[in-house]
Amino acid sequence: MTTVRELELLRAFAGFADTLVAEYDVVDLMQRLVDTCRDLLEVTASGVLLADETGELDLLASTSEASRLVEVFQLSAYSGPCIESFATGRIVSLPDVALAPPRWEQFRAKALDQGFHSIIAIPLRLRETTIGTLNLLRETPGELPEDDLVAAQAFADVATIGILHQRTLHESETIRDQLQTALNSRIVIEQAKGVIAQLHKVGINEAFTIIRSYARSHQQGITAVATAIVDRTLVLPPAPLGSGKPTG
Repeated sequence: MTTVRELELLRAFAGFADTLVAEYDVVDLMQRLVDTCRDLLEVTASGVLLADETGELDLLASTSEASRLVEVFQLSAYSGPCIESFATGRIVSLPDVALAPPRWEQFRAKALDQGFHSIIAIPLRLRETTIGTLNLLRETPGELPEDDLVAAQAFADVATIGILHQRTLHESETIRDQLQTALNSRIVIEQAKGVIAQLHKVGINEAFTIIRSYARSHQQGITAVATAIVDRTLVLPPAPLGSGKPTG
């Protein structure tokens, strides 16, 4: 029988799925995700750390912007479970912050001072690429319950997909722009071929040969030469006899 909590989790994942198929703001999506972790899992606070271009972790979203929480995440991003999870690509659980290793001393002191006694960091990972971490803080020591860990891993996967999908969309937009630029260039070249064909009474193939030969001999791009021809700022001489392919 489905419990209320399980139903809430199902609704949450359905909501994220709906978001991912529409246009969305990645920060807003991450904010919803960390809030959902706090509300539905046995955690006190949650945050997503994302690697920048240099590989350093920065806080992307957290359940609170209060300095006490932000500082804990920032310290863990430099020396704590979060950076270790990011570096290794594995889940790092610290069920008792008081027993943190000496290398995490600053994180341990700050976390305990702010009332956090356990933390688990889950990598945002797609195959061999780790882009950040989902981090769950608790006011009580102890391991995260197994069913919560399963749900948290699923939330981390949603975060990974959401962030990488946004990047892919951006890259796709760039690719689309490049393709459109190429298509626009092709239109100009077709127009220039028509001008040359009419001016020199040659076939389209030879007209293109004339344009291409001029571009190469003058170390210019074909599109730039074609644009100048269409704008009537450049008039090309006909190609010497025998220099072009047979006209069709």
